[in-house]
Amino acid sequence: MADTRIKICGLQDVEVLKSMKSLPLDYIGLIFAPSRRRVSAETAARLTAELQDWESGAVPDAVGVFVNPELAELAAVLETVPLKVVQLHGEESPQRCSEVRQAFPRVQVWKALSVAGHGGNGAGSIQALLESYAGTVDALLLDTYDPQGSGGTGRTFDWEQIPLYQQAAADYALPLFIAGGLHPDNVNELVAGYAPYGVDVSSGVETGGSKDIMKMTAFVERVKQS
Repeated sequence: MADTRIKICGLQDVEVLKSMKSLPLDYIGLIFAPSRRRVSAETAARLTAELQDWESGAVPDAVGVFVNPELAELAAVLETVPLKVVQLHGEESPQRCSEVRQAFPRVQVWKALSVAGHGGNGAGSIQALLESYAGTVDALLLDTYDPQGSGGTGRTFDWEQIPLYQQAAADYALPLFIAGGLHPDNVNELVAGYAPYGVDVSSGVETGGSKDIMKMTAFVERVKQS
């Protein structure tokens, strides 16, 4: 599924971003929530400035990742950083997502949902969950449940649950991204088996905690070849 969208998240370094300009990416993710990959608004502004002369295809959209943000925090970041997407990665309710969407109509709002381990949720509960977010967000992202935080575990969830989420997402015309433990050696299987709308990777393309251009290149190539 060559049309699967690709998001590489957790960018922090301008020189690393410069090395990525030949990659056909759709989104780059900038983390503003507590994380070792967190960036300041000033650093994020320098990073997004580098997107304008992207060498491969269209300019990637900048996605800002937040956890339970106040509207004032979002406003302060958006004043400095030209984000195209605000990704909410905490416990934000549908009502809260709707408030963010109404407050900042120029950006898309995505909501990350945590998926538990094997066994997971039934079709009925998944349908009800996605129905609750329909009309309040522009896309959903599935990530591995982490009792200690808000994603970024580097672990996959039970992919057999993906079709249930995909069916429910299709019912409400919601694009569905898959995250959680993806890396160059498993993304081909994911894309070939489930044809997700998009994939999101961070730690899986790092070496020693830093983005690795060889791993990022391999990841993109394997998505495109699937």
